[in-house]
Amino acid sequence: MLMELSQTVHTLKEWAVAIDALEAGKTIMLLRKGGIREQPGRFRVAHQQVLLYPTFEHQQPLLLKAEYAPLINPVASGWHPETVRIGSWAEITDFLPVSDELVVNRLLPFHIWNEHFIRDRLKWKPQQPLFILLLRTYKLSQVQEIPYCAEYGGCKSWIDIAQPINLEASEPVLPDSDYQYLTTKISTIITNKMH
Repeated sequence: MLMELSQTVHTLKEWAVAIDALEAGKTIMLLRKGGIREQPGRFRVAHQQVLLYPTFEHQQPLLLKAEYAPLINPVASGWHPETVRIGSWAEITDFLPVSDELVVNRLLPFHIWNEHFIRDRLKWKPQQPLFILLLRTYKLSQVQEIPYCAEYGGCKSWIDIAQPINLEASEPVLPDSDYQYLTTKISTIITNKMH
């Protein structure tokens, strides 16, 4: 476990529906290939401890499992809220590349996306793997509402917000034993390629 920060400005942008699922303990997993404007053209982990920044613009119900699809309210291209709710942060404990569609399909029970999302992600930049991020999520002691700034927009995974947010007195969403059980199970699926 990393030494915990007391505050940070580093954020990971992700669909609001996925952040809600992380905060509710329904998943510990994100799947990424990186934003269109990612440097140097592929996904990498910029920081291991990050605030979770919800995005709304590109959320697509057709790419989510049936129980998550109705939670999406489609928004116009370029729309953003005037303030952004930051209610949690996460430690990225594992960062695992996967290229095998069969392996990715075996991970379906552990995240919020459906087979269409997986196929779509694997086909985009097919020479690059899909990255599995496992996140130990913590709820902030107090939800923060930060003003939206134009620099926060765009298809990028990582941004730094203007003012640091205090992480002290945060509570883990899942107990240690539950998180360890899930990470072990997921890692086993990824490393054991026997069919």
